[in-house]
Amino acid sequence: MPTTLANPQGLWLLALLGPLLVLYVLKVRRQRVRVASTWLWQAAVRDMLAKRPWQRLRGRLLLFVEALCLLALGLALARPTLSGPGLDSEHVALVLDVSASMLAQSATGETRFEAARAAAERVLSALPPGADVLLIEAGAEARTIAPADRDLSRLRTRLRTLNASGVEGRLERAISLASEQLAQRGGTRRIIVITDDGGLRAPLPSTRVPLSVVKVGEPADNTSIVRLDVGRTQDSATRRDRVEVFVELQSVGSAARDVFVTLTQRNSPTVLASRKLRLEPRQRAPVVLSFDASPGDAGTGLTVEVSPHDALPVDDRAFGRVPPGRKLTTIMAPAHGSPWLERALLADPQIELLGAPVAELGTSSIPDDAFIVVNGACPARLPGGDFLLVNPPPGACRGAIVGELLIAPVVTSWERTDPRLRFITLDGVSVSRARAIDPPSAQSVLVRGREGVLLADVSEGGRTGTLIGFDVGESSWPLRASFVLFVRNLAEIARAHRASHVLGPARTGSPLRVRVPTSVERVTLTDPAGRESQLEARGGVAIIPSPADPGFYLLSFAGERTGTALSVVNLTSATEGDLSRAVGSAVAAGGTAEAGTRSPIAESPGDWGFLAAAVALLAIVAQVAWLTRKPRSVESSKIRPRRPERRAAT
Repeated sequence: MPTTLANPQGLWLLALLGPLLVLYVLKVRRQRVRVASTWLWQAAVRDMLAKRPWQRLRGRLLLFVEALCLLALGLALARPTLSGPGLDSEHVALVLDVSASMLAQSATGETRFEAARAAAERVLSALPPGADVLLIEAGAEARTIAPADRDLSRLRTRLRTLNASGVEGRLERAISLASEQLAQRGGTRRIIVITDDGGLRAPLPSTRVPLSVVKVGEPADNTSIVRLDVGRTQDSATRRDRVEVFVELQSVGSAARDVFVTLTQRNSPTVLASRKLRLEPRQRAPVVLSFDASPGDAGTGLTVEVSPHDALPVDDRAFGRVPPGRKLTTIMAPAHGSPWLERALLADPQIELLGAPVAELGTSSIPDDAFIVVNGACPARLPGGDFLLVNPPPGACRGAIVGELLIAPVVTSWERTDPRLRFITLDGVSVSRARAIDPPSAQSVLVRGREGVLLADVSEGGRTGTLIGFDVGESSWPLRASFVLFVRNLAEIARAHRASHVLGPARTGSPLRVRVPTSVERVTLTDPAGRESQLEARGGVAIIPSPADPGFYLLSFAGERTGTALSVVNLTSATEGDLSRAVGSAVAAGGTAEAGTRSPIAESPGDWGFLAAAVALLAIVAQVAWLTRKPRSVESSKIRPRRPERRAAT
């Protein structure tokens, strides 16, 4: 197998061999001592009489052990790696799965993504000289990390910046992107996908280049939250509002498991409700948790948690928000401005009708989800949620132009598919006078008369807006049931928008639209990890681009109206929560992927620098043992002294 060095700089340690040899060939500086005889010191005398400071290098065991230790330490720092059978491709697309299942931990605490990163390192080590690599991240969407590159050190740096996130993976999109990128290149090509098998549940797309799949991780038992809904009801006995949280659990494993499901409020350790369940293997179980709601609970965050935690903690939590009260707050400006509108609104028992002057709409503390009804005016700044403008003055009004006066216009058609005009007929409705409306677009026409448009859609920034070009009191419409039904439809749409704004079916990996006051242009986003960032808001909407982690996302804004908006994002994925699939080092070559084929990349032993470190340790232990050994005792009777040499008399 070819061997490469992951850290060649470690070989600089071998330069210490030179000073080591110098220490063994240098003569020792000796001290003059007067003795009775020089017979025992003849060797030392010869060294002292030498004219050179060097001595002959003699073979010594300690020198060999110390040199071996330095060699082993240098190799250990250089990290020699067996790259296995080399890849023969000139262009490689390396696709890494970064979905939520890659956050699953093994018994040793290593995540599947860490194993995938190590496998990617082995792939880079197996590349032939001059090969380029295109690094692609496979999450909710496919993302190219950087253009194709031949610099392995730069590729390893980019690889270390990647991390898995709590999103549902779409591996097929990343493979299609890699196939499109490599199809434009000449020479040998290959796509290498590193995943935990979570993205292989559906057949992979056909590719125009060979495809290999390297699987990482081990099967594991897991319990996950796959669905969460929050509702608000009224207790029939106590007549108090109750919040009900519906949770669906999925158990994937080989044995039954006892779990606790608890419900808490955001930033509060108090448990609102708790249930204990015994889940059988491959079972889905519903759980309902409820508590009495107080008026101040509306809009607060809720956390559902499954304990004890398992191999994948990210899907053991789900988040929601307390729905608002059953009554829809409706602001009429001016108060009692239109008795016909007031009567139609009060016909709905779930509407709380309040009044406010038109001039104070921009400064009053009006809830952001209130339904606003304005008669005889078109204010420039309009707070709240959905709105209805009736009989505005001539001029520009919320993107439309209110024009000339029409006398006795005749209704000719209306948009039957619009939910505001559902189950409504305007046959026989007469209008004494109205003003023609020039709508923002042709699709904005709701009711058309022979002389011009009478009702138009002026929605904006996630708010449904309706413009009526005449005073309803100067028509026969309030005398018909269709008028009350029209007002009821507007209220129901406002309730639906309020509920969707609070609960929100937001999931990780998908852009999140959050409604803010129309005057706000910049907001501060605080993610579940506490990190802050700045976002732009336009038309009363701020967009959070593809949140990667489940949890609470808090938007805060300042200006004429200071406030916050809390949104929740959940994973709730049955696919990512299934960790029971058998995972091995399987590879498929060719146009489609099939499990069961052996992977030469996965068979690579990888880094064997630890062997060199072990040799260095053994050398150090051997040297210590040699220097601290006990001298061998020899009987003095067996030693015969050498007779001294006598010089001949001269």
